[in-house]
Amino acid sequence: MSCKTIAVFNQAGGVGKTTITQNVGYHLGENKCRVLLVDLDPQASLTSFMGLEPSEQEITIYETLIEESEEVSLPIHTLYGVDFIPSNLLLANAEQQLIFSNLREFRLQQILAPVSENYDFILIDCPPSLGLLSLIALVASDGVLVPVQTQFKATVGTDSLLETVYKVKKQISSKLEIIGFIPTQYLKTNKTEQRVLELIEEQLNTVAPILSPLPRATAIAEATEYGKPFSLTPKKNATIVKLFKNYAKYIQGYWTKS
Repeated sequence: MSCKTIAVFNQAGGVGKTTITQNVGYHLGENKCRVLLVDLDPQASLTSFMGLEPSEQEITIYETLIEESEEVSLPIHTLYGVDFIPSNLLLANAEQQLIFSNLREFRLQQILAPVSENYDFILIDCPPSLGLLSLIALVASDGVLVPVQTQFKATVGTDSLLETVYKVKKQISSKLEIIGFIPTQYLKTNKTEQRVLELIEEQLNTVAPILSPLPRATAIAEATEYGKPFSLTPKKNATIVKLFKNYAKYIQGYWTKS
């Protein structure tokens, strides 16, 4: 199987995109896959989660995106068994700088293409927006993994998200498909969240599979402080680790399913 690129995408913030990107990527690596994680968010949460200080990174995905001469090579770090491209706040300038570039929608695809043969999976942590950075991530991707918070307000925005993905698929990249939804921050004892989960399953299961919900857990939030995947922190617990492993297993099997 050739390299598959996956955008972890939702225009809403705080839904668990970075946590899912980091931990699914880590467990794909544990499963002997060659993995590259890409931080495409100016907030650089994934960079911090991986134990790097964003402001100290001399070269990030930003420099590579805007350097048209191709002289800036991808700043690939190897951490916890996966490769990783960091970000920092400078990336916020990229949308304005790329707006007049030729074929700007394909810019990320262009810079990842030379290294894609080195990987089985590339996971892109997208920014919480429907702007140019998210667009170039979708164009570069084969699949979209969508975290959806189990709150009514979060389900309202899925129409815009789906419309964006479908436009990219129709107009630019016919290969693009939504590979799954992950309900997040779910508290099974909360009746409102139970109803929202049912609503998500009712409305979205015809679009793509609904994976097991990721619970709301203090351990997940606190684990980010350690700058390493959840399974390697003192806060880990078996139930959540198993979920991340199952997400990774699902992704591994997605393109090989009959």
